[in-house]
Amino acid sequence: MKTFFNSNIKFLRKRKMLTQDDVASILNMKRSTLSGYENEVSQPTVMALLTFSKFYNVTIDTLLNIDMTRLSELQVRQLERGEDVFIKGGKLRVLATTINADNDENIELVNEKAKAGYATGFADPEYISQLPKFQLPFLSRQKKYRTFQLSGDSMFPIPDRSWVTGEYLQDWHDIITGQAYIIFTLDDGIVFKVAENLIKEEGILRLYSLNPLYEPYDIPVSEVKEVWKFVHFISSELPEPSLPQEELLKTVASLKDDMNRVKSRIFSKEEEE
Repeated sequence: MKTFFNSNIKFLRKRKMLTQDDVASILNMKRSTLSGYENEVSQPTVMALLTFSKFYNVTIDTLLNIDMTRLSELQVRQLERGEDVFIKGGKLRVLATTINADNDENIELVNEKAKAGYATGFADPEYISQLPKFQLPFLSRQKKYRTFQLSGDSMFPIPDRSWVTGEYLQDWHDIITGQAYIIFTLDDGIVFKVAENLIKEEGILRLYSLNPLYEPYDIPVSEVKEVWKFVHFISSELPEPSLPQEELLKTVASLKDDMNRVKSRIFSKEEEE
């Protein structure tokens, strides 16, 4: 079976700007042994895998099964920080993404028509590369973002057809109860909800709509494929007006006066009759 161990350890060594002599000395092994690993002349022992995993702070699974030379800079940094976490029922998550000519992460745009294809193409780099892309200079270059088109009124007052941008969340234990997230599952597709994190207690996420007409519901975390933390939304519609408290009180008082005048007229007519 094809593995990427040899190319990965060579790639990681060069990222640290180390020579083979440097790494061999640090790991207390012969330079010829290291050269054999990098050139795929010899296969690593279990102890060697553990040694390289600890030295580069990358899991053995990643060293063997993920071609790190094809990842974006953001993805590599995530893996080097040990963020290729496992959630119960899930697998290693390496996000398919795109970068611009300056090696900065693009923001891919998933419109209403593209949502159906996203269910099968979300992990396919070729599919992701076909999505429209743009940049927002006020967002961090150190994080990954994606924009999805909202449909329906479940998150009203955020209007239907709004564009909702989310920050990619690698570790789902970091989901904060009460905050909004874009959740992607194969069964429900892309949904935008306020989340209650019950992963540790029950292995689920409880999702709420801002619109009280919609009931909350639970999804097993094992069914979740991607989580994006809400950052902002863009809409061509003006939001509903929000009256300041003082103006609201004046409005209520005015309505009471109107009601009193109506009652007075009714009572006057009854007395006349």
